[in-house]
Amino acid sequence: MLKQILRNLTDLNGEMKTMEKNKQQSPESFKDMIADSSKHIYIGRDSEVRRLQQILERRSKNHPLLVGDAGVGKKSIVGLLAQKIANKEVSKNLINTKMLRLDTSSLLIGSKLKGEIDDRFKKAIDSINPNDDVIVFIDNIESIPTTDFLKSMFDKDIRFIATATTDGFKKLQEKDLYLINQFTVLTIEPPDVQQSIEILRGIAHRYESYHKVRVGEPAIESAVKLAKRYVQDRCLPDSAIDLLDEACSRKSIENNGMPFDLDAVLSKLNSLKNQKTSLVGDDDQKSTKVMSVLDKEISELEPKVSLMRREVNEGQDMLTQLTTLRNNLQKFHRQLVMAKNKEDYKTVGILEHKLIPETTEKIASFEKQVEEMNIKERSNIVTENDIGVILGDWTGIPVSKMLESETEKLIQMEDRLEKRVVGQNEAVRALAKAVRRGRVGLRDAKKPIGSFLFLGSSGTGKTETAKALAEFLFDDEHAMTRIDMSEFMEKHMAQRLVGAPPGYANAEEGGFLTEAVRHRPYSVLLFDEVEKAHPDVFNLLLQVLDDGRLTDGRGRLADFSNTVVIMTSNIGSKNILDADPDIFDTEDGIAEMSQVLRDELKKFLRPEFLNRIDETIIFRPLSKNHLRGILDIQLNKVERLVSDRELKLHLSESAKQELVNLSYEPAFGARPLNRSITKHIQNPMAEEILSGGYKNGDTIHIDCVSGKFIFRKK
Repeated sequence: MLKQILRNLTDLNGEMKTMEKNKQQSPESFKDMIADSSKHIYIGRDSEVRRLQQILERRSKNHPLLVGDAGVGKKSIVGLLAQKIANKEVSKNLINTKMLRLDTSSLLIGSKLKGEIDDRFKKAIDSINPNDDVIVFIDNIESIPTTDFLKSMFDKDIRFIATATTDGFKKLQEKDLYLINQFTVLTIEPPDVQQSIEILRGIAHRYESYHKVRVGEPAIESAVKLAKRYVQDRCLPDSAIDLLDEACSRKSIENNGMPFDLDAVLSKLNSLKNQKTSLVGDDDQKSTKVMSVLDKEISELEPKVSLMRREVNEGQDMLTQLTTLRNNLQKFHRQLVMAKNKEDYKTVGILEHKLIPETTEKIASFEKQVEEMNIKERSNIVTENDIGVILGDWTGIPVSKMLESETEKLIQMEDRLEKRVVGQNEAVRALAKAVRRGRVGLRDAKKPIGSFLFLGSSGTGKTETAKALAEFLFDDEHAMTRIDMSEFMEKHMAQRLVGAPPGYANAEEGGFLTEAVRHRPYSVLLFDEVEKAHPDVFNLLLQVLDDGRLTDGRGRLADFSNTVVIMTSNIGSKNILDADPDIFDTEDGIAEMSQVLRDELKKFLRPEFLNRIDETIIFRPLSKNHLRGILDIQLNKVERLVSDRELKLHLSESAKQELVNLSYEPAFGARPLNRSITKHIQNPMAEEILSGGYKNGDTIHIDCVSGKFIFRKK
């Protein structure tokens, strides 16, 4: 009992010390933003800063509240205002103003009660000299547990600038509407690509001096454009700045430390040796096999590592001497200019006829040796490839795909799509033409990249084409949002796309469609079986196709200008199946079929909706030859499934043809083929594997005789 009392007294004593310390520090809870602004450089956002000044000059409600997503630059805008005040680039009423940033974290330390927090903040603000013209900046005002202290401060001659995230502002509205009404809200939108490039261009020299590297213009543009496309969960310019910062760090490490290629090989060698150590003493068959594989890899890597180490060391020595000689040559040239200005002809003669020629000759000799030894001089210039490598580490997307030439990529569009989509060459060509039109700028920049209506019977490749297009355009098959329109047949379900308005249940969750686009602005939107949707859904889609934007239930705007909208439908599938297959081989035949289908579409969809679709693409029924091509793709997938068992699969041509014959049903497309593979190939293989019939390394040969599939191993 006595120990417990002593423990409580100790805790109380600690709390009292913390409170006393905070009371002593409360007058020092401010940081001078004007003095601090001289350490930083702020670029852009001039229009926002001007609006900020206008709000501060108002007679009433002269307290700005900057609202925007994290990373858009709210704090930088306030810093730019402080910089302008320091440079006296503001109106006369603001020239003598002091800008102080309230250090909220130091005031919250050790506090437990709401009233205690209010007292601390009040004492901090009361410590301000009433004769000074002061602006108090409060960052992330929504993070403060209580804001009651502000309500009594609005009557004083102190102006407040506060920032809040979009979600935090919503919470403040619900919690304390009176407080919000005392502020004038200034919404901060993320800068566009060009503005972000200007911002990075203005601050790049700070990262150059810190990392001792040089940042080229291609790296700046790549950082912004790649961050915009691939880092969708963060806002510009913050995401691009972080990308550039880490790329500069990588280049600095590469120049001052071990090269990345040597580091990777050395890490691989150490990993193999550690794996080998863990297997020492194991004499079972699998361990012995793995040990022999590890020994082989180690024996191949060790000479390679030794050679790379020797080359790096020799190359470093050569490059160090070459750099020293070049620096000396520059120094001699500077001394020559100074000697000529002083008319010191003796020094001029020594420099011109001895030191400079000898140093130049040595540099040429070293450069020749470097070239003969194939030593690559390390560049300190950050390139777009360095940006791509860092983004690849962040997202896992290969650098080659991110940095691939857009022109080359678009030219090869048909070939790439046809590797995944078999038998729909006409549809793929029509899709490629429409996408190319959009990519070269022959479209309204506010509208989606393209909007397409895919018509055809089930199993002809409509959804697969959408997946292939997502992988082609955005380097990720999962950059596709699929919405099954059968879930939106009722009127009340249409609201789920944009989310419930404030005050309704789940209003804070946002809309299914709008949230998907806000998180992935570069993506493919697939509306499956669109004819099943309620008419209210088409009213929303009209706005998407026409304006490229949609406002959700929380009042936030979703931008669809970087999306591809694809709608699939089975309307007119009977007309497509009943048509002569040769009709799809000519443009006139396709045009004739399109007219027939358009008449069918008018029975289900409104004319104003059809007129906003860029292209209606018809998917032809699949023939047996098409199924034969799809079969090879599906068998490759099956072989990948058993690759961990080191099994290989080989089907004879007769077995493949039998699978095609069993699966050919024009009305169902390629889907019966998957069922046939499962029934006749995968099921017997699974039973045989479980019974121990197939061992690692076996090749399974499958033949078909008289309609019966025969399995044998080799």
